[in-house]
Amino acid sequence: MSLNSQFPKQVPFLPGHVFSDPFKENHHKTQQFAHINGTVQEKTNFIHEEFDPNLMDSMKFNAPPNLTYGSRQPPENDYIPRIQPPWLKYDRAVLRFYGYFQESVVENPNENFRIRRVIIYYYLSDGTIHVTEPRVPNAGIPQGLFIKRQKITKKLGKQDFYKWEDFQLCTNVNFYERVFRVQDCDTYTREFYEYMGKPLNLPEHMPRDNFESIRETKDLKINPPDTKEYKEYFEVKLGGGHPNGGLNKYLQNDRKVLSFDIIWDDASIEGQLNYYTLNYYLADDTCEVKEVRKQNSGKDPYPLMLRRQKIPKAPILTHYPGMTLKKEEFYSPQDLICGNTVKIYGRECFIYGCDDFTKEYYLNVLGIQQKPATLKQERGKKFYQPVPPYNGYGYEEDSLGSVYSLQPKPPKKDVRKNFTQDQFILRFEARQISEVREENSRRFIISFYCGDDTVQVYQTSERNSGIWGGKFQERSRQKNPLTNDYYTEKDFQLGGIVQFNVYKFQLMRADEFTINYMRQKPDVFKEADISQIIAKLRLFADGYPNFDTFLLDLMKKLDKSLKGYIDFEELSQGLLELGFNLTLQEQYFLMREFDRNGEWKLCMQSLWESLGGKRA
Repeated sequence: MSLNSQFPKQVPFLPGHVFSDPFKENHHKTQQFAHINGTVQEKTNFIHEEFDPNLMDSMKFNAPPNLTYGSRQPPENDYIPRIQPPWLKYDRAVLRFYGYFQESVVENPNENFRIRRVIIYYYLSDGTIHVTEPRVPNAGIPQGLFIKRQKITKKLGKQDFYKWEDFQLCTNVNFYERVFRVQDCDTYTREFYEYMGKPLNLPEHMPRDNFESIRETKDLKINPPDTKEYKEYFEVKLGGGHPNGGLNKYLQNDRKVLSFDIIWDDASIEGQLNYYTLNYYLADDTCEVKEVRKQNSGKDPYPLMLRRQKIPKAPILTHYPGMTLKKEEFYSPQDLICGNTVKIYGRECFIYGCDDFTKEYYLNVLGIQQKPATLKQERGKKFYQPVPPYNGYGYEEDSLGSVYSLQPKPPKKDVRKNFTQDQFILRFEARQISEVREENSRRFIISFYCGDDTVQVYQTSERNSGIWGGKFQERSRQKNPLTNDYYTEKDFQLGGIVQFNVYKFQLMRADEFTINYMRQKPDVFKEADISQIIAKLRLFADGYPNFDTFLLDLMKKLDKSLKGYIDFEELSQGLLELGFNLTLQEQYFLMREFDRNGEWKLCMQSLWESLGGKRA
């Protein structure tokens, strides 16, 4: 029998509570796995297997129903306990109750009892209790720790101690023949009882005694009614200033200003309508009138018409204003309403508007809704500064830079467009349009750079033609004389006419890259979208009785010889006879779409099916 087994089980298994057994001889550590005769085996000393005759019979017939080794013995509560003891489970968990007890007071005419407040702490780890009393100033009794931490019995002489189940709100507890009333608890205590399935009652109010009422009366300071007058008298007598009666109003309304828009019609010979801003300061009821300046008005810049002061309704004008004994009536916020007239030292000013803060102040404080008045709009003076003509140096944006600023800045370029569209170049074959007959036979290659919208023109030459080939125009941006805007990619359509300076060119053909580029952008090049071309052709069917009649008439006028294929000239001639106004680019893409053999022949069967005709 070991030495530790002789100690009581209630002692916690902690360092200092356990001692080594001096009589112990075997100090080895038990192992469950071991090598026996070169084989890994498990020790089964603690496993108890009962004899089962049914299992033996089933094993004889090679049909064991269930091979089990029996049930293990339940393990002991080792160093990681499955059931935690209270000192571990409720470590540093304390329940706190608020309560009081009544104590009699003798030989005191003001009171015969006193309510003493206490705080009861219950430690869940070991079931101990300690009671403290909060300190009250000038109570005349010792306060602080009331009962030291210990286990408290319910009755003296018995071993029945208080547990957490014995505490409930609005009940009494007896500690050493002194009755305490449990009145309230903290949040953790209430949540703990709800978790344990024993909710607490509702708290009750703490009763009051005469001592507390008397103490509050002593702490209450009531100044005599004439204290203020005495203070003001002695302050003035000792050389101080007079009291500031408007201090409270200043502190409440500081930085609060009502702003009104007023107008004064000067009826003199050289007079005119003058616009002002009237600011009313709520802190001291003063006003100021500022002039609304306008550029190029021809008037001297006087910022103030009236400095900040109180404006009287009927001013008393004397040689010595400070010596007058008459009382003046000044303007107040109730007098400043939109639509009213304010007389400022003989000038009748009309209030026609106010700002948002003023509207909100009148609505919330005075209950008045300000409605601005409408005035006749004066025609503003428009000043036109003509832009000087382009001088021909650089681009037009360069010349405008010196017009808009004394220190011109270089015009901003569309860098995003330059990076994304710089690799796209549209090339067209064009012929010159001129009144000179020989000039019309000249052929050119026009290159449009999508990155910066510049155009470059080259001239092609033939042998023995007498025309030099090469660069015809440098790469530059060109303006459209019809719209006065720079040329963009959508202005270059097959059959269209472009003009660079004094030279006119008609676009005849485009290379394969340009054709594919137009197809990929149907929103820009709408005449290159075959679906829009087919839809445009179908619109011409409105002039026929039905759609089939329109298709038959279209096929007969286009393919007169019934070959099944037509060339570009037959397509243009047939559309002209029918009165269908398709552009050269639309005819080109229509011809290219239905050219099945690559011989520049339009397949009538394909056109018939695309327009909605039935297959043969």
